Formats: sequence, C-alpha cells, structure tokens
Amino acid sequence: MAKLLPKHASLPAEDLVKIKLKQGRGVWGVDLKIVDDAGQPLPWDGKAFGHLRVRGPWIASGYYRAEGGTVIDEEGYFSTGDIATIDPDGFLQLVDRAKDVIKSGGEWISSIDVENAAIGCPGIAEAAIIGVAHPTWGERPLLIAVRRPDAAVDKAAVLDYLSGRIAKWWLPDDVVFVGELPHTATGKLLKTKLREQYRDYRLPTA
Repeated sequence: MAKLLPKHASLPAEDLVKIKLKQGRGVWGVDLKIVDDAGQPLPWDGKAFGHLRVRGPWIASGYYRAEGGTVIDEEGYFSTGDIATIDPDGFLQLVDRAKDVIKSGGEWISSIDVENAAIGCPGIAEAAIIGVAHPTWGERPLLIAVRRPDAAVDKAAVLDYLSGRIAKWWLPDDVVFVGELPHTATGKLLKTKLREQYRDYRLPTA
C-alpha cells in the first residue's frame, strides 16, 4: 500500500516524493522482514539493505515442482530474491535483485541505482552494471555502456558525471563501451550473459 500516513502531511514536497517513489507498506495479512546473508533480521531504518522475505496466507510456499529447493525459512517467510530497505514507518523500497547486487568490501552496491544514474550521462543510451572479481574487495562494479549515435562520451566523462551523484565507493572501477547490450525476451538486461562474458575481466584497480 503506497498510501501516505497522516504524519506526512506537513512534509516538504521533496521529502514526499522520496516516500511516494517507494513501493509502500505491506498490506494487511502480510508480514515483511529484511535479513542479512546469515538470515539475521536487519533494522527498519530505511538504510540497511537486506534480503526481502514475506509471509502470509496467500504467499507462495515454493516453486513449481520444488525447483530451487526450500524457499521458506523456519518462521514461514518466503524468500523473494529481492534486496530492499524498510523505513521506520514500514515503507519498503526495492533496491536490487539479490543476484545482481554487488558485494564490495562487505557492503552492498545497488546496480539499479548506478545504472539509473549512468543513463542520465549525456551521450549514454543504455548502461548495465555487474560485479567483477577483485582481490581486495571481493567484487567491484564494472559499467558496460552503449553510446548514443555520434556521441563521443568516454570513460572519464562518465565517471566525472557520476561523481557526486552516487556514493564515492559506488563509482565503477572501469567503463567498457559496446555496440549493444543483451536482453531477455521481455526487454530486460540479460546480466547472466554479461557476467559470463566478463567473468575473467581484469579491472585496472585489481
């Protein structure tokens, strides 16, 4: 439910937009929680990223023919495969898919947030962020981008544009330009193919 609470009536328009852009609060009958990689509950502070789990009488108990194994935890919560934050008022915001989030130095980087920022860079038509192995940090982000026709944008321009728009440690360690990005039948970025293609890519910071 994305309905605002009475307490939000006095908020400035800029703060209201931030709340409205979230997915909303859980509907009656459905419990939400976010947990870390070890399954331990994370705080509802609007900042902590965690695996989203849901529980309720109409929530699935598993996948067809038990594909993927057990997806219900000991408390009966279903693992959605999403990474999310939940604020103190219960408003949930999806951050990324668990398989796409980048784990760098024990912290998580949202590929969606970095991609959305990169798309705003003049000369960039499309962008994808994937995690690439790094000897120190575990993973670091690699930006794979498609230039607009006749655009001359380069790596330095992209990183300069992103600086100040995302956290400094979220900045990609490298930028690769390609003619096109792979997509699924529904038009989504096919990151499994990108991860396979750049599995052995050596970052300049490695």
